[in-house]
Parts: sequence; structure tokens; C-alpha cells
Amino acid sequence: MNPIKSSKGYTLIELVVVVLLIGIMAVLAVPRFRYALLTDDLKSGTRKMAGLIKNIRNEAIRTQKTHYLHLDLESNRFWTDSAAMTEEERVLSRKKAFSLPEGVRFEDVWFKGKGKKTDGAAYIIFSRKGYAPRSAIHLGTEDGESFTLVVNPFQQGVKIVKGYIDLEDT
Repeated sequence: MNPIKSSKGYTLIELVVVVLLIGIMAVLAVPRFRYALLTDDLKSGTRKMAGLIKNIRNEAIRTQKTHYLHLDLESNRFWTDSAAMTEEERVLSRKKAFSLPEGVRFEDVWFKGKGKKTDGAAYIIFSRKGYAPRSAIHLGTEDGESFTLVVNPFQQGVKIVKGYIDLEDT
């Protein structure tokens, strides 16, 4: 009697094909995954800035006091204060400044009539009626992805545009 041979297990060719397919999928997926991670941080930083700008505008109108959005272009930090604050409160507000997510930075800030500011500190003034000068905050990543936040004098919200929009031409 001839015993029946059991052929349980995988052949070397089957294992090589599976490893090869996994490798191909990884090569195709990793750049997209990396892009998604970076743009998620950029998108969240952009949304955070847009929400803060809306809140500052509303607070300026509510309190009938001038408010300021301070941007430290070197450390990628930002904070707010108002004309109603004491000097101690302003110092505390600066110490509690928000930071942009890791890998996201201020590229520059543009002000109508003043041009671009690429280093140091900048601030946007919100009057007690909520008006702010036309300006643009450019956020970006090392990979060249960017968003532009456009602040218009008479609009309640902030316009978010994907990419770097140069407002000097408009």
C-alpha cells in the first residue's frame, strides 16, 4: 500500500510571490501615507488658525475693545491679547501661546500696503467693530504643501485657500 503524501504548507514560489506583492503595495502606499500625515497636520493647523481668527473678531465686537493676533514667525507660535488686558495678562497670554503642529510653519504674513513679513513677529489688529486690515497668513510644510488664510476687513470669517496665494497681485 502506498501512503498518500500530505502536501500541507507553502512552496517557496508562493512565499516569494506574496512577499513581492506586499513590497509593491508598500512602495505605492508609503508616499501617500506620508503625504496624508503631513497634510493632516497642515489642515489642523490651518483650521485652528481660522477658528482663532473668527473668535478674535467676535470677541472684539462683543467687548468693544481692540484685539490683536500675534504671530511669532520664528518659533511658529501665536497668541491673542486685547487693549483691555493688563501688562501681566499680556505676558501670561504670550507664555500660553499656541504652537503650530510639528512640521508646519509660518511661511510669511502679507499686509495690504505693507507687503510681506517673513521673519520676526507680526500682528493683526481687530478693531472693536471686528474690522481687520486685508492680510494673508501663509502656512506650509517642508514638502511644499501650503494653505493661505485670507483676512478681509469686512468679512466675518476667514477665507482658506489651498496653496500659496500671492495677494500682492490682487
